[in-house]
Amino acid sequence: MRRLRIALPLFAGLGLALLAPPDGLAPHAWRYFAVFVTVILALITEPLPAAAVGWIGVTFVAVTGVLFSPAQHADSAFKAPAEAIKWALAGFSNATVWLIFGAFVFSLGYEKTGLGRRIALVLVRRLGGRTLGLGYAITLADLVLAPFTPSNTARSAGAVYPIIRNIPALYGAGPDEAPRKIGAYLMWVAFASTCVTSAMFVTALAPNLLLVNIVRDRVGIGITWTQWALGFLPIGVPLLAALPWLIFRLFPPEITSSAEVPAWAARELVAMGRVTRAERIMAGLVGLALGSWIFAGRWIDPTTTALAVIALLLITRTITWDDLVAHKAAWNILAWFATLVALADGLSRVGFISWFGQRAATVLSGYPPTFVMLMLVVVFFLIHYLFASLTAHTTALLPVVLAAGAAVPDLPLQPFVMLLGYSLGLMGVLTPYATGPAPVYYACGFLDRRDFWRLGLVFGAMFLAALLALGAWMLVMI
Repeated sequence: MRRLRIALPLFAGLGLALLAPPDGLAPHAWRYFAVFVTVILALITEPLPAAAVGWIGVTFVAVTGVLFSPAQHADSAFKAPAEAIKWALAGFSNATVWLIFGAFVFSLGYEKTGLGRRIALVLVRRLGGRTLGLGYAITLADLVLAPFTPSNTARSAGAVYPIIRNIPALYGAGPDEAPRKIGAYLMWVAFASTCVTSAMFVTALAPNLLLVNIVRDRVGIGITWTQWALGFLPIGVPLLAALPWLIFRLFPPEITSSAEVPAWAARELVAMGRVTRAERIMAGLVGLALGSWIFAGRWIDPTTTALAVIALLLITRTITWDDLVAHKAAWNILAWFATLVALADGLSRVGFISWFGQRAATVLSGYPPTFVMLMLVVVFFLIHYLFASLTAHTTALLPVVLAAGAAVPDLPLQPFVMLLGYSLGLMGVLTPYATGPAPVYYACGFLDRRDFWRLGLVFGAMFLAALLALGAWMLVMI
């Protein structure tokens, strides 16, 4: 099986490279595109960890010089090796990459101090008297953690899931015995709500930040933390408010009250003890970061804020340098996204994006710009059925979809890019492999395979309809 995962990307990339380039595209650009496709397919089949795939792809491009045309190689004044390594390392100086890294360190602070667990338990204790209230407690817990946890895997699968998996046992229910009693409802609420919160904040999902970087570089549109949050508000709040109730109606649990759960959460909180100094510091620094992102963007860059908060976490010993060095997820995401940023930039450098945009404009000419915008959003959303990674989806498709939209005269670019951004979190609900937490909830045993696919289709359709409604609202407000 591993051999197939290795062979599929390599043979696909080699096959593309051997084909004649399409009209209007330079041969070296086509070969670079073949390398890019190889990397994306390897991110999907995962013969190696994602960061290793990106590292190998960037290194291959730098060594072979496929990024540069024959004329550039022949120019004695052009230092191809120096330019190649400069390009390969450019992602590591990208501010967005370091903002993602910083947010992962915040999640480390949540975990080490126990603040994330305490927040979730407090909400369960106060709202868990009824099963529906417990659903809202799960949603609120994810919402509170979302602005500072760009990994929905860490947030939902790492913080929320370990708490709620203990609840069904209080009623003698488990994956093999009465999964629909209460466990299935709780698991789907947790999974669906993290998909909504992932779309709600630019810092709630790492691919959101990658999208912001690509959009800024490709079409010159900057998106601030506040713009993102306020733009999603018209559907974000209604979706979160309705989600536990909708699931309660469409996928009802057998138990509707849960008096034992608040008592269990209270015991867990007693076992945790009083709020510690580290938790108070963590809460204060998180509030400082959020305040700076919202109100101080004109005076201090968001990435600078993140780095400053990390420094304060180290100074106060809320986390130690050893903790930071040992936090594999943060360093892994740094290497992964730095290489992906460079690879995505390469498509633009070789002229592939502009070529594709011109071709797409020809195909889409004659249709109303609004219709084109909404159809591109629908395609971008639904094609995620073919992807097992939101990051791979963003890296592979966003540049070409952006180019197609930007090439259409009078297409409203600001609403277009915002809708593409919001779709990233929402599309995670579609399949058992669509986003990081999905395999955890799929494998928990409480959600039947057919139920997971059926609910993914139903809630995916709901989320897409809400997204298109938001697009219509944005167009009215222009």
